[in-house]
Amino acid sequence: MSVRWRLIALVALVLLAGCAGAPVTDTGSGSQPTALDSPPADPDGVDPDDTADTAWTGTVVRVVDGDTMEVEFPNGEVDTVRLLGVDTPETSAESTSPAEFEGIPETDAGRTHLATWGGEASAFAESKLAGEEVTVVTGGDRRGGYGRLLAVLYVDGEDFNERLLTEGYARLYDTEFAKRDAYAAAEADARERGAGLWAFDEAESSAETGEVDGADLRPPSRLEAAGTAASVSA
Repeated sequence: MSVRWRLIALVALVLLAGCAGAPVTDTGSGSQPTALDSPPADPDGVDPDDTADTAWTGTVVRVVDGDTMEVEFPNGEVDTVRLLGVDTPETSAESTSPAEFEGIPETDAGRTHLATWGGEASAFAESKLAGEEVTVVTGGDRRGGYGRLLAVLYVDGEDFNERLLTEGYARLYDTEFAKRDAYAAAEADARERGAGLWAFDEAESSAETGEVDGADLRPPSRLEAAGTAASVSA
């Protein structure tokens, strides 16, 4: 073999060896939450800078309440997702916090009103999410105080978090996130329209709970009734 062909053969061997041993490029994305698989394409309307490599598909296997769900991912792991930027009322009147919902008074009527809408929000989430495939957008493995994954949930490309605000099932949970301004606008519009929980009528709600300007509308006890009868006969 001539020197020329020997050189050509040597170059070819070097090139083949280099291709076979090429390292995988490090994307620099860091470790991902163990419950999540490879991300699908970003949903419509999501800020790419906020969601790069952090959007995954999963199935809602349980609706805890209006703003908390359990999602099963393709690898079989289940994670609890807390909807980012929204807060639905508690379903127990004793646990509600009217002070967090502007315009809802700190009264029995206000608490009962919020508890009712907490139940409505849970039922709405159940009807729209249970068993559905969703896209979970996290902006990283960002978790709340209870270890729940903070995320925006998309159903058929629609932002479910924002829908809760638009239809008056939730208030804005004011924190720093990419869609904060859009969510604030959705809540403001719902309040102006009196949508959902924002349609609070003080007089009507007070009558339903037995309160009118602080008066107790419960039936009088037998002792009170007897006292009233005695005063009338006198």
